[in-house]
Amino acid sequence: MNNKRDWNSLEDRQKALGFSGSIYVRCEAEILFSEAFGCADISGKIMNHQKTRFSIASGSKIFTAAAICMLIDEGKFNFDSRLVDCLDIEFPYFDEEITLHHLLTHTSGVPDYFDEDVMDDYEALWEERPMYRMRSPKDFLPMFQYEQMDDVPGSALKYNNAGYIILGLVIEQTSGMAFADYIEQNIFKKAGMFASGYFSADVLPANTAAGYIENTDGSWKSNIFSLPAKGGPDCGAYVTAEDFGLLWQALRDGKILSEEMKQEFLKPQMSAAEDIQYGYAGYMETAGKTVVKYIQMGYDPGVNFRAVHYPNQDYTIVVCSNKSDDAYEMLKEAESLILDE
Repeated sequence: MNNKRDWNSLEDRQKALGFSGSIYVRCEAEILFSEAFGCADISGKIMNHQKTRFSIASGSKIFTAAAICMLIDEGKFNFDSRLVDCLDIEFPYFDEEITLHHLLTHTSGVPDYFDEDVMDDYEALWEERPMYRMRSPKDFLPMFQYEQMDDVPGSALKYNNAGYIILGLVIEQTSGMAFADYIEQNIFKKAGMFASGYFSADVLPANTAAGYIENTDGSWKSNIFSLPAKGGPDCGAYVTAEDFGLLWQALRDGKILSEEMKQEFLKPQMSAAEDIQYGYAGYMETAGKTVVKYIQMGYDPGVNFRAVHYPNQDYTIVVCSNKSDDAYEMLKEAESLILDE
């Protein structure tokens, strides 16, 4: 399995796609493949490497969900706790029966600040609202706080970024800490994810990839004007590919959640599509009642992220890209190699 010839097709696929990013494949404690490709900084001609940090867009939601579960573990509230009882912020048109479970599972019916059924261009959000002012969860409130409900609580799953912004605000009020600080201290540190964090785009630390968007003429531009200045509860954490793999080890080993809460975190909560379920840990491919793999994904302009974890075999594959495409294709190639498909 782990020989040079086995991974040739993965490297061939990278060349064919022009993939820029990092790929990490682990089985139990053994790293099977860990390589980086392309440029972290095109103008500076700085290459990506295995310790390069990448934004992972909505792949960050698993951290927010885990933090809520940690606070439930501590007895601060429970999954059925109502939003109105957990957060002292006025949402005049929100249904009072919205619970944390609804928010975690995208079934709250709250209005989203980026409704993918209405918009398909995330960059367009910042044409009239300066992205450099978007640095904390509360900065997003004017984008949805006074909007009407989209649906009733407990409605069908509809992916919702605003719901996770609200969960971040619950974390801040309950813990007394800034959201990013809470995640960095209580999840990243416990998991050994020491390179990971929530960084401002205008003060990125060393070993952090810039995101790139392809222009119509084939040239590339930075995504610095296309995203909020700092990530938060719904998107925008920076990780190394290896760090994200460590998250699954930490969850498995009980470093983040109690055994009872870990089981709740990892189990399916509702159907998302045929053989695809959704739970607090994100999307899950299932066979009957068995979870075959956990799936995380993230897409932003200049950001593409995919990760899977196979619990029975303890395989983890993480693909981070600092371009808008190709993470899925690289992930599928890696999956075909380790699963002998």
